[in-house]
Amino acid sequence: MSDPSAALSSRRLLRLSDGWRRLFSDPMGLIGLTLVVLLALSAIFAPWLAPFEPNAMDVMNKLLPPSGDHWLGTDQLGRDVFSRVLYGGRVALTVALTATGSALIVGASLGLAAGYGPRWLDNLFVLVFDTVRCFPTIIFALAVGPLFGGGLETVIVIIVITTIPYYGRIVRTQVLALKNSEFIIAERAMGASSLRIVFLHLLPNISGPVLILASMDIPIVITAEAGLSFLGVGVKPPTPSWGLILDDGYSFIHHTSWLVIAGGIPLILATLGFTFLGEALRDAFDPKLRREGGP
Repeated sequence: MSDPSAALSSRRLLRLSDGWRRLFSDPMGLIGLTLVVLLALSAIFAPWLAPFEPNAMDVMNKLLPPSGDHWLGTDQLGRDVFSRVLYGGRVALTVALTATGSALIVGASLGLAAGYGPRWLDNLFVLVFDTVRCFPTIIFALAVGPLFGGGLETVIVIIVITTIPYYGRIVRTQVLALKNSEFIIAERAMGASSLRIVFLHLLPNISGPVLILASMDIPIVITAEAGLSFLGVGVKPPTPSWGLILDDGYSFIHHTSWLVIAGGIPLILATLGFTFLGEALRDAFDPKLRREGGP
């Protein structure tokens, strides 16, 4: 007689290997994976790749066009733009991964409690989710950011607070769809505790789709960080940030064009990379969301 747990593990490994095969056979997925890997490597190895210190000023050589010495030119303080773009990738990924991970953990926990808990708790969390979601991230940041003086930590906290309801809602909906499934009812009938059901049955079944959606939200967070920095309520100078580079380029757009291009291209590439990769992961690993024969 075969072992059911071994058979289940075998099926999961088969689905996993089949998913990776589909991912690597998807051209858009490979493009997205390549862009994401290049972005991550450039951020990790920025101290070795950057030809200059990102905050080193050389006013005598300010607003120089791209050249062999300064691949993306210099800004209004003579700082090397290419070096600042590399270090800006570190800021973007730090904000994106920290904010998305924190919001996912807290939102998933609240969503599990709301979906599987008592009705009054569900109603309370839904009210909180809807109340927070009434405030768009940018408007909320413009209202709250100046009170705390901006900065990297402020940006992360603002994004986490406004993103938690999104994941909480998604997880709650998934749990409500699963809590009355036959295998959950059977577990309850056998006397399984709520913690066992949540951690051994509900969480593994919802983690895949939620993680895939989180990967697709990373470019949104990166763009939000750049937008907040551009508006003056995000990362503060002289910290290298793609949003601050765009802000500098906008201020001197009549004299230079490379600053705007240097700040915009990384945002475009990061957005395309994570979006392509997220969609490929969705199509490869999530049968419920996979597109069959079209959008």
